[in-house]
Amino acid sequence: MAYYQRIRDLREDSDKNQTEIADYLGTTAQYYGRYERGLAEIPFERAIALAEYYNVSLDYIAGFTNNKRGIASSDLKDSQQELIRILSEISKEDKAKLAELLGAVLNAIE
Repeated sequence: MAYYQRIRDLREDSDKNQTEIADYLGTTAQYYGRYERGLAEIPFERAIALAEYYNVSLDYIAGFTNNKRGIASSDLKDSQQELIRILSEISKEDKAKLAELLGAVLNAIE
């Protein structure tokens, strides 16, 4: 689902009109309507403001998850948090090599 459909659904679910949300974001209802129709890219700052307003994650707005809260680090097991810590510390080049290696492993076990 595209982000513009998500922000429209969130607005409608909260019984708000475009003018109310536009006022909150500091823009016009006409321009906000362009976000909902996918005719204009929503600036990152405004996407953050909408996530805060609706109490949802940016991943939810972007359509990366159907979980409105997204995933918090406290939702992860210790082993998952350790993997994230390790990945965050390796170089970009090593991440690319690791991705290639994992791809080969996954292809081999299919």
